[in-house]
Amino acid sequence: MNTRYLQSLLIWAAALGLLHGTTAAKSSEQQPRYSSRPEAMALADDIAVRQGLDRQWVRRAIGRSTLQPQVIKLMTPAPASTPKNWAQYRSRVVDPVRIKAGVRFWRAHRKTLARAERRFGVPAEIIVGILGVETLYGRHMGSYRVIDTLATLAFDFPSEHPRAQQRSEFFKKELEYLLSLRRQHGINPLKIEGSYAGAMGMSQFMPSSWAKYAIDFDGDGRVNLFKTADAIGSVANYFRNFKWQPGMPTHFSVDFDPQRLDMDALLEPDIRPTFDVTRMAAKGVMLDDHGQRHSGLLALVELPNGEASPTYVAGTENFYAITRYNWSSQYAMAVIELGRAVASALRNR
Repeated sequence: MNTRYLQSLLIWAAALGLLHGTTAAKSSEQQPRYSSRPEAMALADDIAVRQGLDRQWVRRAIGRSTLQPQVIKLMTPAPASTPKNWAQYRSRVVDPVRIKAGVRFWRAHRKTLARAERRFGVPAEIIVGILGVETLYGRHMGSYRVIDTLATLAFDFPSEHPRAQQRSEFFKKELEYLLSLRRQHGINPLKIEGSYAGAMGMSQFMPSSWAKYAIDFDGDGRVNLFKTADAIGSVANYFRNFKWQPGMPTHFSVDFDPQRLDMDALLEPDIRPTFDVTRMAAKGVMLDDHGQRHSGLLALVELPNGEASPTYVAGTENFYAITRYNWSSQYAMAVIELGRAVASALRNR
């Protein structure tokens, strides 16, 4: 949820059923502990000072974490031989199982979803889409001990990756955030489980997102993303912090004027909204009626379909907000379409 590489890898793993520990990690007791690694103990001392934590406790916590070869394997870059395919990805994510589960979830938590929508302005169907794509409404939240995965990726990130050092530093910071949650939210970092990349709870927040955006939405005085109400409220709060605009659509359908089309210029900003309606039209994009009335900025979003022609939409600032949760246009569109499919099924039953 914090870097382009991490998010694309999470999507790939989720599609293969690996994200939530369906491929079991080896027992922690069978792997080397980081207590024997000087660099791990040095980081423990630094974290203790920065966070005002007991030095011996931090050293014990990190020292008891264990190397996870399966995590290294999952984080090793896969060969870039298979082109992205939105149609295939959609069929795996916006499927009857998730739609049916989403309907049950929405019915069971209708009041909480409505309260989150009123308070934060984020539609219930977006929240439902997120929780469905991420964990199938809490069914698959991960079985990897988070402190093991974060330590492994902090100190043994696969060197094959061209930005291994940058990724290692990212996970060192996430390890620090995880340890800080003990004081902030009373979480035991030696027990909490999550994905192979360290994402936790129904909403699959990384520790930094838990620290910054998670909220107590059920009023019990604690923040616990393994509980439905807190997960719902925290997803909505996350989007509010990333400038979700109530009432704004996420995207519009498009067509193209071949004589004016400047595809290179349109795709150069990637998914960041850059063009107003007039500039998009000047570059050959013909928006639908709703899109032509849009007053904000837009991005031309390309969804590759393998060897077939790509799918294109005009993404608004709210589409971009969804990609702050996971930096992928396929992910954002899947969240949108799953939420819509669940809402439609709910209305028709």
